[in-house]
Amino acid sequence: MTKPHIAVLMDENTSSGGNQYAMGKGYFTSIVRAGGLPFGVPYEVQILADVIAFSDGLLCPGGRFAYADTCYAGDLTSNSPPSGRVAIEKALIEGFLSLDKPVLGICAGMQLLGCLNGAKMTPDLLTTERGAMPHDEAGRMHPVSISAGSKLSQIVGASQIDVNTFHREALVSVTDNIVVSARAPDGIIEAIELPGHKFAVGVQWHPEKLTNDASNIALFDEFVRACRCF
Repeated sequence: MTKPHIAVLMDENTSSGGNQYAMGKGYFTSIVRAGGLPFGVPYEVQILADVIAFSDGLLCPGGRFAYADTCYAGDLTSNSPPSGRVAIEKALIEGFLSLDKPVLGICAGMQLLGCLNGAKMTPDLLTTERGAMPHDEAGRMHPVSISAGSKLSQIVGASQIDVNTFHREALVSVTDNIVVSARAPDGIIEAIELPGHKFAVGVQWHPEKLTNDASNIALFDEFVRACRCF
């Protein structure tokens, strides 16, 4: 059986002045383990149409960068560095969704998937979200409650799982065309999905770092399966 070709948008090392890509290996190894054929996508506008046509699915990874001001709630703005990633990621997500090709957003990738569908963000959840617990601590794990009947619930087969947490920003509101499929104990949105699409799922945590966890293995398995069925 032909392996599905999965586009993995490269992240940018914004601390280096924007002249280097930077990616954790786990994104690629998780796709390979699930039976997919991943390849990195650079920020080159002229190749995007070919990437969308050639690929069977898209993975958008984590990262730290400033989104457009319109992505933030109220008059909030980001203090993170700007990145050429945002325009490229927007074009890729819109292109893949227009063909109903599977999209998996992780951390920052989830946030932009939400914002492109009307969600709003905070640039610093500890500052703006009353009662929020720390979410940006290496080695920290916390539970998330999975919404019954959601695609994520079907994938992980549980009402609660433990996840890692590496983010300061977070979605704080969504529109009716977004399903919130997981929340942290403090109410922070931890996963979303777009109903009406074969597979359009975003998770705030990093499943590519939880390589021995059955629930997160299942997430990559289902993503690659959806790409194979395209």
